[in-house]
Amino acid sequence: MITLLHLSDIHMGSGFAHGRLNPETGLNTRLEDFIAALTRCIDRALAEPVDLVLFGGDAFPDATPPPLVQQALARQFCRLSAAGIPTVLLVGNHDQHAQGLGGASLSIYRTLGVPDVVVGDRLETHRIDTRNGPVQVVTLPWLTKSTLLTRPETEGFSMAQVNELLLDRLRVALEGEIRRLDPDIPAVLLAHAMVDTATYGAERFLATGRGFNIPMAMLARPCFDYVALGHVHRYQVLCEQPLMIYPGSIERVDFSEEAEEKGYLLVQVSKENTQAKFCPLPVRPFKTIQVNLTEAEHPQARLERAIAKADITNAVVRCLYTLRTDQVDQVDQSALETILANAHTYTLQPELKAQTNRSRLPELGTDSALDPLSALGTYLANRDDLSDLAEAMMSAAAALIADETEVDLPPEPADIDLDDLDSLVLEETAQQLRLL
Repeated sequence: MITLLHLSDIHMGSGFAHGRLNPETGLNTRLEDFIAALTRCIDRALAEPVDLVLFGGDAFPDATPPPLVQQALARQFCRLSAAGIPTVLLVGNHDQHAQGLGGASLSIYRTLGVPDVVVGDRLETHRIDTRNGPVQVVTLPWLTKSTLLTRPETEGFSMAQVNELLLDRLRVALEGEIRRLDPDIPAVLLAHAMVDTATYGAERFLATGRGFNIPMAMLARPCFDYVALGHVHRYQVLCEQPLMIYPGSIERVDFSEEAEEKGYLLVQVSKENTQAKFCPLPVRPFKTIQVNLTEAEHPQARLERAIAKADITNAVVRCLYTLRTDQVDQVDQSALETILANAHTYTLQPELKAQTNRSRLPELGTDSALDPLSALGTYLANRDDLSDLAEAMMSAAAALIADETEVDLPPEPADIDLDDLDSLVLEETAQQLRLL
C-alpha cells in the first residue's frame, strides 16, 4: 500500500488586494496565509511520513511569479526533497507560458535537477520508487487549443470541431500510456483538467476560451487505482471506482470561495482498495455582509447592527449596502471603519439605488394647465444639475416655438396631457441640445 498526499491549486501570490503589509516581515499578509497553508501540508507529509506527494497544478497565479513568491514555494517543496519523499509537480493552466507554448514556471525544478522531484509538463508515465514500493504516475497537464488552432489542418474548424479533435487525440495518446502500464504495480493518473461532471467555480471563467471539458469516462479507467485531479477549487469526489477526487485549493483565492472548505487529501493506494481522507486547513475566513438600506428609517444604525451580528474577527470582509441617493449623508464612513477594525481587511461597497418613481412637482400636477415654455421653466428650476444649461435651453425652446419647428405640440395649451409631460419635456430637451 502506498500512502500519498494529494494537494492542488496553491496559487502562491494570489489575493494581495485582500491583505495588508506586515511591518514585522515586510510581506503581504495574504502571502503569509498561503505560505502557512502550504507549510501545514508539507508538515503533514513529513510527519506521517507519506511515500509520495502529488501536486495537481497551478502553483502561482501566472507563469512569471516574483522571485520572492517563487522562493516561498520552493522552500517548502525542497523540504520534501531533503527528506527523500518523491514529489510530482503537475503543470496547470496558470503555470504555462503563452497558453502552453515556451515551457512552464515549474520546469525550473527539472533544470536544476532537484532530487526526487518530477515535473509533469507532458502526457507521460513515470515509475517512481517509494519506501513502500514502486508506483506508476501518468501525468496529464493542462491542454489548450492554441496549438491546434494555428495548424493548417484546422483552418475553418468551429470551436466544437477543435474540441472534438483534441479529445480524439487525447484519447489515442492516453490509451498508448495505459497499454504500457504494469498491471502488477499501483497506477495513478494525475490530471489538471476540467472534467465534465465537476461543479465549477471561478476557475471556469478564468480558463474560458483556453481549455475544454474532458469526459469523466475518458479518465475513469479501471487500470487506475486513483485519479488525482487539479484545477477546480472546490473539494469533490467525482467517481468511486476508480476513486477520482479534486482536493480543491489550499487557500481562498477570492470571495467566490467564501463558503468552501479548504484542505488536502491523504490517500491509501492499493490494487484492491484505495481510500482517501480529506484534511481541512484552518484558512483565513472571508465574510460578506449585505444590507438593503433603502427602506431603513435610520440607515446608519441598521448597517451597524448588521456588522455587529457578523463574526468578522481576523476575516477578510466586504460590506455591501444599497441605499438611496438622499441617504448618502446619513451614513458615517468613519464610524463604520471603527466598527470594522477587528477585521483583517475590509472594503465598503455602497450601491446607489436609482429613484425611478420621481415625485411630480406641485406646479406640474394633473390639475394644472401650463404652456410648454412655462412647463419647461418649472422643470428646469427644480433641476440643480441642469442649472448651467437652463438659460440656453429656455432660449432654444422659445426659438423652436417661434419658428414652428417639427416638434409635435398640442394645438391648444389646455389640451396638454400632463401625465405625459415629463416625456414631452425630455423630448424637447434632446432636440434643444442638438441645436446648441
